[in-house]
Amino acid sequence: MQSPRAILSEIWTSSGGDASALDAVKLTGEEPQLPSSFRVAAAAQASIAAAGLAAAQIWQLRSGQWQDVAVDMRHAVVECRSERYLRVDGKPPGPAWDPTAGIYKTRDDRFVRLHTNFRHHRAAVCKVLNCKPERPAIQAALTQWDGEAFETAAYAGGGVVAMMRSHEQWSDLPQAKTLSGLPLLSIEKIGEAAPKPWPEGERPLAGLRVLDLSRVIAGPVAGRTLAVHGADVLLISGPDLPAIDWLTIDTGRGKLTGFVELKSEAGRARLRDLLAGADIFSQGYRPGALAALGFSPQDAASINPGIVYVSLSAYGHTGPWAERRGFDSLVQTATGFNHAEGQAAGVEGPKELPAQTLDHATGYLMAFGAMMAKARQSREGGSWHVRVSLAQTGRWLWNLGRVADGFATEDFRGETVKPFIEEIPSGFGPLGAVRHAAILSKTPGFWARPAMRLGSHAPQWPARG
Repeated sequence: MQSPRAILSEIWTSSGGDASALDAVKLTGEEPQLPSSFRVAAAAQASIAAAGLAAAQIWQLRSGQWQDVAVDMRHAVVECRSERYLRVDGKPPGPAWDPTAGIYKTRDDRFVRLHTNFRHHRAAVCKVLNCKPERPAIQAALTQWDGEAFETAAYAGGGVVAMMRSHEQWSDLPQAKTLSGLPLLSIEKIGEAAPKPWPEGERPLAGLRVLDLSRVIAGPVAGRTLAVHGADVLLISGPDLPAIDWLTIDTGRGKLTGFVELKSEAGRARLRDLLAGADIFSQGYRPGALAALGFSPQDAASINPGIVYVSLSAYGHTGPWAERRGFDSLVQTATGFNHAEGQAAGVEGPKELPAQTLDHATGYLMAFGAMMAKARQSREGGSWHVRVSLAQTGRWLWNLGRVADGFATEDFRGETVKPFIEEIPSGFGPLGAVRHAAILSKTPGFWARPAMRLGSHAPQWPARG
């Protein structure tokens, strides 16, 4: 199996990084860290280190100074579970899942997972099943459905579900075959533009503006990571869009947050104005959804030549599943992780990874790709498009190999996590939250803005500097 350093080297050099820069990186810690048959710890460390190294490279481009980057494996794993360690006024998070979310059995003895944390997704599933939004009623209704037929019908009806497959079953699907030809992430030039000079500032991303249109974990983690290195990140949501409060607090550190209603022409005009002043546009809508509103990558490059546009999807930007909604838990279920973990743990049925690894690793890879593209823009000019997906990250994690004795490892106890927690203010009260795991020697990361309630700020850019 590849070492974490070799994994990092592959991410870095395949995205255009100079291999000599890897000499500045120090990786500490050993696998396994969590009870899992997968290399979740190596994935956490390598993805966070890649983003940290990209920030160090940008600092070198801006200041002429190189700096060291250190990432401890245990700290990286804790950060990849940051939402579960968050405390507000010393209190832990409330229930993470809607009571109807989770695993069910179908008529043909297949397992399906429902993601019903958003009310409209729960309603869509119950409309397909013609049942009440209650767990016993949903299970009773599913005894009348075969697994794959329900999965197909639920997606067509606006639901967000996944049937559990083995990795072999997933690999036989056209979508998996499509993904097998794609890289972990892609960075593509999509337009001509002059190089943009770096603004003044004393941090790697100081003065850079990031327009963040994402929710839940992966996309927001990308914005949080760019903010920890000094970017002005403006999270745009809508007053009627559902959100998961606990995740909003955890991933909102370092960000401004405003409301824009994209269903109105006035709202779209406001977003165009914000886009015109941005350096990076990071979004997690399904492929094609923003294009229908006039904000495709090509639209963005026309509005703002020189933009770095970052796209996150669940199952990839191409193939028959490209437009399917999805979350980490569902991609784990569909692509074989839940089946494989269950078998490795000796349990009957699905077993989740011990962290939302696909979400978090994808978030750090989004931030990494954005910074690598921005560095290229500063040297070569052009507008750039970065693409990542949860399923591509899953394929990468699978290919890292398995941990034979992973389930002999104990999960973290409170005293294990405590050294990585910092106490900071927020708009919700005092927070206990996980510090960033990539330690830069000259420009240590920190969040300059507190997490605030959605819509707390006007949707406008702060003055640079």
